[in-house]
Amino acid sequence: MDRINAVGGGESVGHWMIPGNALSALGARPFAVLRLTGEAWLTARACLRALRQPRTYLPLTFAQARDIGVASVPLVAVVAMISGAVTSQQTGYQFTGSLPVWIVGSVVAASVITELGPVITGLVLAGRVGARIGAELGTMAVTDQLGALQAVGRDPVLYLVVPRVLAGLMTVPALVAIADGAGLLAGWALALLTMPVTTAEFTYGVRWWFHDFALWFSLLKGLAFGLAITFIACLVGLRTTGGAEGVGRAATSAVVSGTVAVMVLDVIFVRLLKVF
Repeated sequence: MDRINAVGGGESVGHWMIPGNALSALGARPFAVLRLTGEAWLTARACLRALRQPRTYLPLTFAQARDIGVASVPLVAVVAMISGAVTSQQTGYQFTGSLPVWIVGSVVAASVITELGPVITGLVLAGRVGARIGAELGTMAVTDQLGALQAVGRDPVLYLVVPRVLAGLMTVPALVAIADGAGLLAGWALALLTMPVTTAEFTYGVRWWFHDFALWFSLLKGLAFGLAITFIACLVGLRTTGGAEGVGRAATSAVVSGTVAVMVLDVIFVRLLKVF
């Protein structure tokens, strides 16, 4: 297996490329799970060590935050608005006539803030950002740019991984907040157009359900999703082999792995919401 010294501080780590069919890989190579876990731990530890050099990674982090966060706002807002509108419409079909009309506001707020806003944002970014990071770092790996960085004394983790992960942590919660607002706005607008509900009744429903922890819960989800998507994409990209075909596999693997991570974390957070 090809080896790339992708972890800073002089540590050499073996790299195994996750194929597109992750489930088949887990079944065919049971020891690959342990190996992958070890590589992820070493890369995470190298990231923590690299945090001691903010003058190096902060300028790069702001540049990545623009690409990850600002550039994703239109797509996240549009998808969130569609989700909020569909939720509002389905709620009207299901409950109008049997429950007070203000219940539409409660259902839309609960669905968008605790579930649809963060999850839709995570899935959109897993596709848009995960693929980009996986392809970028994968191209650098197969063209020996990582080796060139090390040859001139540069730490690939410090220059490539840390800025992207920090940018995800900074921007994804903000994108989740935008998605929450866009979803609520679209749900309110469609409710006014298609149901016998007024703005006052919709707002009453939102206020009746809303509690502070729900908003913090939504932003916490965004924080976890941002960390998972960017870190996994970087890990996959750094371990890319096989030329152009390998870069394609890396982009696919980053999207698939990031999507699965978002859904698994969402299940875990559901249990957290029930506790609080």
